Amino acid sequence: MTKQEKVDFVINTLKSIYPTIPIPLDHKDPYTLLIAVLMSAQSTDVRVNQITPLLFEKADNPYDMIKLTVEEIREIIKPVGLSPMKSKGIHGLSKILIEEHNGEVPQTYEDLEKLPAVGHKTAAVVLSQAFGIPAFPVDTHIHRLMYRWGFSNGKNVVQTEKDAKRLFPEELWNDLHLQIIWYGREYSPARGWNLEKDIITKTIGRASVIKDYYKSKKS
Repeated sequence: MTKQEKVDFVINTLKSIYPTIPIPLDHKDPYTLLIAVLMSAQSTDVRVNQITPLLFEKADNPYDMIKLTVEEIREIIKPVGLSPMKSKGIHGLSKILIEEHNGEVPQTYEDLEKLPAVGHKTAAVVLSQAFGIPAFPVDTHIHRLMYRWGFSNGKNVVQTEKDAKRLFPEELWNDLHLQIIWYGREYSPARGWNLEKDIITKTIGRASVIKDYYKSKKS
């Protein structure tokens, strides 16, 4: 297969498996999505979706959020981990949204990445899922699969994002990044990986990855 044929195979296979794409984090607007994505760092979407309703019951907008203390926020979100940093970030960014953006979540990388505890990936998720702006957030699943499929060198997520944006059509980015995440979770995980069920990697995967997989099964 040529590189383009492999790209087309990925696009068509993911479209057939995920014609309707579930949204991983529960939210109702850009602000609640921003908070949920921030909370998901080094946690699971399942855990975050269990905790955000408790937080949003008390404050689901920046004006109510700053009425809570950092410690009160921390107590609520403690189960998701990294609560000292995340609680300060949530309170701090809520204050900035009110003071500098009329309480609204901004729609540019520059403004989003200036907010406390908001990095490039979080900004990309918000732009993509809240505003429909083409973005390709790279999480661990996408980083792993782009390497397994021979689409990126696996050195860092910055390079992986560049390669993904170069290979895939811009109008598909917002769907594809979610489809790849779900595929990675269900068919091509880091642990407990079964290549026989991973049709994409089995068909187009990097030869060294496939070789190492079968070698590990024999040992």
